[in-house]
Parts: sequence; C-alpha cells; structure tokens
Amino acid sequence: MIHWQDLHHSELTVAELYALLKLRCEVFVVEQTCAYLDVDGDDLVGSNRHLLGWQDNQLVAYARILKSDDELEPVVIGRVIVSSAVRGEKLGHKLMERTLASCQQHWPQHALYLGAQAHLQHFYGHFGFVPVTEIYDEDGIPHVGMAREARQA
Repeated sequence: MIHWQDLHHSELTVAELYALLKLRCEVFVVEQTCAYLDVDGDDLVGSNRHLLGWQDNQLVAYARILKSDDELEPVVIGRVIVSSAVRGEKLGHKLMERTLASCQQHWPQHALYLGAQAHLQHFYGHFGFVPVTEIYDEDGIPHVGMAREARQA
C-alpha cells in the first residue's frame, strides 16, 4: 500500500525533504553514475510542488513539479523516480497519474513539459506526451524534450 502526498514546498517537513533528496541522489547520482548538482535551487521556490509515495515509512516514488512565474511557460515535471526496491510494480504509472492530477488541479490551463530519458518515450507517450526536441545528451544520458497540451477537466 502506497501513501501519497502532494505538497507545496512550504509543506515539506525537514524529514520529507531529506528523504526526497536522498532518493534522488541514490538513483540519479549514484545508480546512474551522473555527477551533477541535484540540489539546483528549484525545490523550495514559487508554487513548485512535490509528489511523494511512501511504503512502510520509506520514500519509494517521487516527482517534482515546477511552475514558472511566467504564465506563458509550461509546467515542468521532473525528477520522476521510483526506488529500485519497488521497480516492476507499475508504481511509475501511479506516480505519473498522481502528478498529472496535481497539474490539472493546480494549473489546468497550462501545457506540460518534461525532459525524458530517451528510452522512456513510450512510457510518457502513454500519458499524452509527444517528443518536441531531438534526442540530446544530458549528463551522459540520452534525453528528449516531451510536451503535452493543456487539458480541460
């Protein structure tokens, strides 16, 4: 059973913030061997939100939603992650469903954007995202920009 949270950054406890940064570091820096600055200054600003999925008091799924102050810019979904301990259980699908529901609730008039690892194009395509860039290198991993138009409820 997964306990989900959809939190504005100001609602994060220190323990929740620590858990999400730890999970991101475990997967994006250590597992994927990418030396990059994950703590990029975007976690605790503006209207940005965090989706957290907990199982047995462990953070096992996470996504970050960035909302620009520029109303013409799309909402950006990023740092989409499922812990290696629970991969293969379709938790990524549930995480994306929750993330998209949050975007629809908070910013229904906005298009969405994400920079996907290229091998996940089909996964994100299932949620209505289409490639809008050529494949590019980000920290040694092929990525592709993908977008989804705003959807009305």
